[in-house]
Amino acid sequence: MTDTPAPHTVGETGPEALRERALAALLTARERTALLTDSVDDHELTAQHSPLMSPLVWDLAHIGNQEELWLLRAVGGRDALRPEIDGLYDAFEHSRASRPSLPLLEPAEARTYAAAVRGRALDILVGAPLHDGGRRLERAGFAFGMVAQHEQQHDETMLITHQLRSGPAVLTAPEPPDPTGPLTLPAEVLVPGGPFTMGTSTEPWALDNERPAHRRDVDAFHIDTAPVTCGAYQRFIEDGGYTDERWWAPEGWAMVGEHRLTAPLFWHRDAGQWLRRRFGVTEPVAADEPVLHVSWYEADAYARWAGRRLPTEPEWEKAARHDPASGRSLRYPWGDEDPTPERANLGQRHLRPAAAGAYASGRSPAGAGQMIGDVWEWTSSDFLPYPGFVAFPYREYSEVFFGPGHKVLRGGSFAVDAVACRGTFRNWDLPVRRQIFSGFRTARDA
Repeated sequence: MTDTPAPHTVGETGPEALRERALAALLTARERTALLTDSVDDHELTAQHSPLMSPLVWDLAHIGNQEELWLLRAVGGRDALRPEIDGLYDAFEHSRASRPSLPLLEPAEARTYAAAVRGRALDILVGAPLHDGGRRLERAGFAFGMVAQHEQQHDETMLITHQLRSGPAVLTAPEPPDPTGPLTLPAEVLVPGGPFTMGTSTEPWALDNERPAHRRDVDAFHIDTAPVTCGAYQRFIEDGGYTDERWWAPEGWAMVGEHRLTAPLFWHRDAGQWLRRRFGVTEPVAADEPVLHVSWYEADAYARWAGRRLPTEPEWEKAARHDPASGRSLRYPWGDEDPTPERANLGQRHLRPAAAGAYASGRSPAGAGQMIGDVWEWTSSDFLPYPGFVAFPYREYSEVFFGPGHKVLRGGSFAVDAVACRGTFRNWDLPVRRQIFSGFRTARDA
C-alpha cells in the first residue's frame, strides 16, 4: 500500500509549470467570483438572503482579505493594504447572521480592494521560488493553491446563497449529459475487505486534514453504484418516512418535528406532483437525479428505512480510490489524471447533478460511479484527524472542527471546482445542514 505520486501531478512538475498551474487556478476562481457577484445588483450583494449565509459582498471582500493575508503578507512580505478590515472579515470573529450589521466595504470598494490584492499577488507569483527546499508555505506553490481552493470554496458558498435568494433566475448553464447507452449497472458493487492507503502525503496542494497517508483495514462491504436518486427518495416519503420515528436518530426526529419537515429542502407538493425550486426556477423533481439538499439525519433515516446504512469515511474512500490490480490508491476514481468534463460534473459547469449512471469514464476500479462531482455525499463518520495529523498552516482550517459535532462529506458536488476536489478531499458540516449541495449513497455489510 503506497501513496505514490503519478508523474504528471503538481508534485512532479518544475517551477514554471507550477507557476502556470497556480496562475490558472487563481484566474479560474476569480472568473467564477465575478460571475456570482456581477449577476446581481448592489442591493442583492449587500442583502442577507438567509441568516444561514453571509451577504455576498462579505464573501467578496473576505476572499480578498484572505489572499492579502497569505500571499501578500505571509509569502510576499508586503505591508498590509487594509489592516483595519482584518477583524471584519475574520470568519471566527463574527457569525454569518451578524455580518450584515458590520461596517462592510460597499460593493465597488470591495471589488477595488480584491482587484488590488490580486494584482500584487500575481506579481509575487512571478518571483516566488516554488521549489522543494523552500518554506513549506511556498513549496510546490502550496500557498497559491490554498488561496485558489479557499476562493472556490467561497464561490460554492455564494452559489448556495444564490439558491436561497428569492426572485427570478440570474444564473444559467447547459444541462448535464445523460447516461450513454442502456443503464444496466448493478444497484451495488462489492468492495473486498483488506487494507488500503487512506489520505495522502504526496499531493502538494492537499490540505492538512487529508494528511498523512496511512493504512486502513476495512471489512468487505457493498456500496451503491450511484448516489440515491430523487425517485428512490420519493418512495421513502410516500412510505411515511417523515412520520415514522423508527428510522430517525433522536436528534433528527426532533428536527423533523420542530421544523415540520416532509421532504428535502426546496421541494413542495402541488397537484399530486413533487416540484422543486432551483436557482429561481420552479420545476418538476427529476426522478433520475441524485437527491439534493438533505441533511445527515435525512440520509441516515433513508438508509435505515432501506435496510442499509451510510458508508463510513474509510469505506467511501476505498470504494473511490483503491485499485486492487496495483495495490495503489489512485488520485481519483478513474486514475491519476486530472478531472475532465467527460469524467465528472464539477466547477458549476452545470447547475444540477447529472442523472444517476452518467460519467461512465469516471467510475472507480470497484465499479462505483459519480464519486467525484454531482453531490456531496454524507458518510456515517465524525470529522476526526488522521493518525499523525499536524495542523498547517493554521489551526482554524480543520483542527477546531474535529469531534462528534460534525459529519464528514466526500466527493464534491457540481458546485465544487476541481482544484478543491480530490479523492482524498474531506468536507464536513453539522448533521442538520440542508442548504448545502448534499446527497448520499448507502452501503451494507458483505
